[in-house]
Amino acid sequence: MFAVRGIAVALSVFAMVYCGLSLAVCLSWRSVWRYGQRHLVRRRADLLFAWRMFPLVTAAVITVAFTVPSFLLLEPRAIDEPLGGIPLALAICGAGLGIFGGMNAGIALRRVSRMVARWTSAAQPVDSCAAVPVLRVFPVGRGGAFPRATSSAITVPAMTVAGIVRPKVLLSGAAESVLSASELRTALNHEVAHVRRCDNLKKLLLRCVAFPGMAGLEAAWLEATEMAADDAAVSNAGEALDLAAALIKLSRLEPVRLGWADGRADLTTALLHSPVAVVNARIERLIAWSDERFASPKRFSPWYGLGAGLAMVAVFGITYGRLLVHVHTATEWLIK
Repeated sequence: MFAVRGIAVALSVFAMVYCGLSLAVCLSWRSVWRYGQRHLVRRRADLLFAWRMFPLVTAAVITVAFTVPSFLLLEPRAIDEPLGGIPLALAICGAGLGIFGGMNAGIALRRVSRMVARWTSAAQPVDSCAAVPVLRVFPVGRGGAFPRATSSAITVPAMTVAGIVRPKVLLSGAAESVLSASELRTALNHEVAHVRRCDNLKKLLLRCVAFPGMAGLEAAWLEATEMAADDAAVSNAGEALDLAAALIKLSRLEPVRLGWADGRADLTTALLHSPVAVVNARIERLIAWSDERFASPKRFSPWYGLGAGLAMVAVFGITYGRLLVHVHTATEWLIK
């Protein structure tokens, strides 16, 4: 019974903290977005993703670092207290959040794995200077054979990054034929930037923390991360124009979506995986490229971060015992 009560308390605290903070994020993310307008777009993307993951990380830290130790150290094992209806309901809610998040991520991963397997069933390696493997893919029939011009063919994206552990760039034969060498190089640099920023892994994590009302925040993050990859792909005005030209040419091959919802590419990062308005904004940004606008900001010394971290560790080390007592008192109230 002691173990059951401990699990129920941990799940209850996790559910309350996670849901409360998620609601706060839903109501405040636009303020974070406006604040991020002052910074480079890659910083903006990082800020939005951190804000999106804040409820999960905070709830996990509070549960693991405070709730569980306070229960194990301060809860008498000899007392046999029955669980009330409220903590039991909260515990079920916490368990449900974990199960739903895991299933949501698993379904998305399985769906995309199947689609990528079809895309790459007849893929050919491409010689390139990219830091990740590049495969040339073609439309394939639903049975796996090359179609002649059949309506049953599975279309492939013009260019996309697939995979998390072993990422690879998938390049359609049609896209390769319409892009010049410089345009193809900058487009590949865009996809490699997604790999370096682990954007497919971040998308998988977002599937684990699905919560109502987060669609606007996630769309803002996707827009920022596409623009961040654009910035990372170019280093001068000529490359920026090459990438803009690649976007224009590939948009003629692959219809641009009206919104972000696209089940086939949940965990892939395509060059045109953006709504029409975002693609137009990206092209305008690239045409207006300037060294000053995209210059790297001054980096803060890592010693500042180290000092702040050591100060936090010292504070928690001094007050940890007292915090555990307060947390145990709160969980006792929750059980009763």
